[in-house]
Amino acid sequence: MNKGIYIATLESHSGKSMISLGLMRTLLGKMVKVGYFRPIINDVVEGERDNHIDTVLSYFDLKIPYEDTFAFTRSEVIQKTNDGKSGEIIDTIITKYKKLEDEFDFILVEGSDFSGEGSVFEFDVNVVIAKNLGIPVIIVVSGQFKSWEELLGNQQMAYRAFRDKEVQVIAMVSNKIQEDNLESAATNMRGFLPQEVDVFAIPLIDTLNNPTLKEIVKALDGTVLFGHDFLDNQTGNFGVGAMQLRNYLTTLKNESLVITPGDRADIILGALQANISSNYPRISGIILTGGLRPEESILKLIEGLSDIVPIISVQEGTFVVTNKVGAIKSNIYADSIQKIQTTISIFERYVSFDPLVEKLTNYKPQGRTPRMFQYDLVKRARQSKKHIVLPEGTDERILAAAKRLIDMDLVELTLLGGFDTIQKTVAKIALDLDFSKVNIIDPVNSPNFQDYAETFYELRKHKGVNMDMAKDRMSDVSYYGTMMIYKGHADGMVSGAAHTTQHTILPALQFIKTKPNVSVVSSVFFMCLEDRVSVFGDCAINPNPTAEELAEITISSAESASAFGIDPKIAMLSYSSGTSGKGEDVDRVREATAIVKERRPDLKIEGPIQYDAAVDISVGKSKLPGSEVAGQANVLIFPDLNTGNNTYKAVQRETGALAIGPMLQGLNKPVNDLSRGCTVADVYNTVILTAIQAQGI
Repeated sequence: MNKGIYIATLESHSGKSMISLGLMRTLLGKMVKVGYFRPIINDVVEGERDNHIDTVLSYFDLKIPYEDTFAFTRSEVIQKTNDGKSGEIIDTIITKYKKLEDEFDFILVEGSDFSGEGSVFEFDVNVVIAKNLGIPVIIVVSGQFKSWEELLGNQQMAYRAFRDKEVQVIAMVSNKIQEDNLESAATNMRGFLPQEVDVFAIPLIDTLNNPTLKEIVKALDGTVLFGHDFLDNQTGNFGVGAMQLRNYLTTLKNESLVITPGDRADIILGALQANISSNYPRISGIILTGGLRPEESILKLIEGLSDIVPIISVQEGTFVVTNKVGAIKSNIYADSIQKIQTTISIFERYVSFDPLVEKLTNYKPQGRTPRMFQYDLVKRARQSKKHIVLPEGTDERILAAAKRLIDMDLVELTLLGGFDTIQKTVAKIALDLDFSKVNIIDPVNSPNFQDYAETFYELRKHKGVNMDMAKDRMSDVSYYGTMMIYKGHADGMVSGAAHTTQHTILPALQFIKTKPNVSVVSSVFFMCLEDRVSVFGDCAINPNPTAEELAEITISSAESASAFGIDPKIAMLSYSSGTSGKGEDVDRVREATAIVKERRPDLKIEGPIQYDAAVDISVGKSKLPGSEVAGQANVLIFPDLNTGNNTYKAVQRETGALAIGPMLQGLNKPVNDLSRGCTVADVYNTVILTAIQAQGI
């Protein structure tokens, strides 16, 4: 079940706070525990807190530590992006969001505020965040100060940006619309949005749009002389008291803010008297400009009044102050209770929230991004720590990966090799490896060596193996590591950094054996592309599989995809799509597809199909219209090793994709093979895959 919603906009002061507050009230009426998260907040003065977060936590009494409610400040995001650390931004946001997801029934995620420069960059970041969190979006666009053409253009741009990243938009809100234009705003949105996207139009509410006296004091760095208890007064409009009092009184409107030089006692007293008179509208406050204050006799007179609005003294002149007041954008604060209640009331009046909440809870994320996939791998490995043996314990890459795995507390590790040799290698590469947290075994000198040799002899004596041959085998790190798994002294093995694939796999085939009803050991790579994860198989083991073997590889690959959270849509790749192609190779793929359909009718599969038709939605619709796989395949089965190995390497090199694997399929217990050109990251990821396999997937 979906557990989150992302509220996004493409501009500042769009009114998305109204949607956040209204939706939070709605969600709390439907669920027991609702969390709140802001991936990116505005920069705040040291010691202060983000206002949005404080308002939501305080008003709804949410029990969430402040530091858990956001990931980065805006300047931190810009700095990390400039340093080429965009991946780190997303990883941290996913981690913090997932922590809340584990603790709450639902999470309301509020996008950034677009303060300052770089709003286009900031909008793109919000799209990427929503994509990686795998949650639907509500887009909020302000209609204030926009023509119909500008409003529509902004809405279409925002919708396309999320749609193109395959992020589901479930609603769009036109906010701050003139009351007479609400129906037209909804009609305009409905004109370009699909029916499944809800549309709402909310009017411009002056009482929410205008600043309070508290906001004005902060913006002008003013000093409050009177009326501290009424700083939440909302301004309706403002005007300068520069004319004679008799003329100025005629300009007053309800909740007017009076701006006048501090030595204009006539305007000050006249405005205060008008405020308590039934013949004149109420005023919201008075700003005294120029750093001037009324004489003591006037101050004493004011103190004696029974009803005093806020009176604020500022240093700057009337002209500057008037312009600054006009530029103040109103916000909602934690103690602005009346404003919050008005906001929620407006939301409930104009947004049909019950159907919206039902959509949220029934939403199923489409696909998994690479960052989500890698996060889930780490989380799953940590949930049930497994013991993995690394036979090539003296290899620098193995040792560097081992440190990272141990530091993250993901697995228990055994390194095979001489302790002195491993220690010297660690010193050589200046690796701060904690030897107390890793097991090191020299096979020949280990207490289990004789027992392992005898076990191997018993298992293989029918093949002509004698005890001398058995001891020779057990002195080999690949055989020793595999025997650890067989005897239950380890849960899985990763090798191949310094050994061939055959050297790694042969011991497993000899006595680990294959699973019941499996005759072919095969492999898959998890290809982490820009915005999706695909499964490629078989790219490492079987050179020229028969149709029967290809079908078995396909079923194993689909099961691996499902085990790692990917709903398999299988493409049986060939040089031809559909029924048009002829020849032995395409016929073999066609036959394998038929076998899979017979054995696993529950699987979504298409074949034969060309690579472009499998992954490109427009090509897929053109070549195989009506297919539920074409254009959206995520499990790609290659017809032979030559095609598969070259394709995965080409995709990896040309797109910068991360290839996690190969992960072997079909063995009773997990043994995985590394490329001799593997990186530290390859070792790290393959060990995690192996640990998850060992959990019994």
